[in-house]
Amino acid sequence: MREYGSAFGIGFVAGLRTMSACAALSWVASRGRTRSALIPSGPVARAVATTAALAEMAGDKMPFAPDRRIPPSFAARLAIGAVGGWMLAGRRVSPEAGALAGVAGALAGTLLGRAARGSGAGAPFNLARGLAEDAAAASLGTALAVSSEPQRQVRTLSGRPL
Repeated sequence: MREYGSAFGIGFVAGLRTMSACAALSWVASRGRTRSALIPSGPVARAVATTAALAEMAGDKMPFAPDRRIPPSFAARLAIGAVGGWMLAGRRVSPEAGALAGVAGALAGTLLGRAARGSGAGAPFNLARGLAEDAAAASLGTALAVSSEPQRQVRTLSGRPL
């Protein structure tokens, strides 16, 4: 089960804050700790992903922010969870199983995050819960980026990283 922890964790982050998961993946990829080199990991990519994560955190507090369970948002969270799970699953786990763990994490993060926010018992109360959710997503994403294990990267027939 330990081999699936990072895959489930990145999915959980995607369920809470989609762009926080993207930022964490970019930072992990910059350390060469993903299964392939497909995740953008240069300084510009990391800056854009991190800025997008911060913008998402700010936008989530707006009264017009859409529910995370609407189909496009929900699908994006699951897709990013799957890609993240694929990239971060332990070395002895198949990428496909990692993707499923990432989807399970995204499902859990989406539903538990929404349940924790409640139906809105007043603006200050909802703001505090939103900030707590931001802190949880940022903390878990940072922990995953720092503690990710080295991966054996998938290579093409020419021997270059995929």
